[in-house]
Amino acid sequence: MLCKKTVKNQITLPKKIVEKVGNCEYFEVKAENDRIILIPVKLVALKNQSKSLPTVRKKMTSLGITEKDIEDAINWARNK
Repeated sequence: MLCKKTVKNQITLPKKIVEKVGNCEYFEVKAENDRIILIPVKLVALKNQSKSLPTVRKKMTSLGITEKDIEDAINWARNK
């Protein structure tokens, strides 16, 4: 199957592929031998975790933290 990368580095997964992996929102991404490998990941809350992912997302939204802010922070930390 053929996918096209957009100018924003996004791809749309073909319907047949999505049907095979099921309802998955997150993927682990690897690059191996000129190939991109997507591995479906299911997020689960830890038993002793006091805050769930939706709670954390809601808090980040209320603080005005965007995905770009997080990406910038990660890049800053990696370059230290």
